[in-house]
Amino acid sequence: MSAPDPVSATTYLQLRLERPSEGVAVLVLDNPEQRNMMSDEMTSSWVRAIDDLAADRSVRVVVVRGEGSSFCSGGNTGWIASEPDASVDHLRTRMIAFYRAWLSIRKLEVPTIAAIHGHAIGAGLAFALACDLRYAATDARLSLPFVKLGMHPGMATTYLLPNVVGMAAARDLVLTGRTVESDEALRMGLVSRVFAAASFEADVLEVAEGIAANAPIATRYAKQALLDQGHADFETCIQFEGLAQPATLASEDLQEGIRAARERRTPVFRGV
Repeated sequence: MSAPDPVSATTYLQLRLERPSEGVAVLVLDNPEQRNMMSDEMTSSWVRAIDDLAADRSVRVVVVRGEGSSFCSGGNTGWIASEPDASVDHLRTRMIAFYRAWLSIRKLEVPTIAAIHGHAIGAGLAFALACDLRYAATDARLSLPFVKLGMHPGMATTYLLPNVVGMAAARDLVLTGRTVESDEALRMGLVSRVFAAASFEADVLEVAEGIAANAPIATRYAKQALLDQGHADFETCIQFEGLAQPATLASEDLQEGIRAARERRTPVFRGV
């Protein structure tokens, strides 16, 4: 009998790691009684899980979803309001540590997918913005109600959101704090696709499996090229692609891809 996968065998609190198919890792926010609120326990587990996935070269795509009725209800408002007499410097230190913990998903080299069903609220939507792709179920409800709670947006919202939807839509969502449903979220580019709620998990996994089947070296380079609205200018793009494309042309996966196309079969990429 082979030894268990050390990542899959790791136990996390209020977080679950699933490996439904080869190359696909699914992080499940598992605090359904509180609509997957980002508790201290979940936050600590999240940091460890991201570190574990970053070290696992068998992972080719990571999906994040929520257990129960919602994706994520955001930060713990009780925690946020628990120190009314604290200094700004103390609160700043506390909040930046929280931001960095959840935004650590950006350090993964493989594509990341936020699978949003039910509510994605505040920081819960903000960290979904840090993923490469966002897919929504038809029952999804997305909002950034920071100003309605009396606070400035956090979790890099004012950087990530304009990169995803543009400045005009970002101003609308942030300054009103309103909730958008899946169809409007799709129109404004907040999500890339909408799937029926009944088949949502299966549909997202099908997409993830397709990504996992692609050449992993080429996929990792492409992810880097497209981060944060892509390259700063045309020449930067040319220089990056002038290195990245030859790196993939020199790979065994390129030869496999060409052979498979000629033989009219599905390629089997090994990441070499």
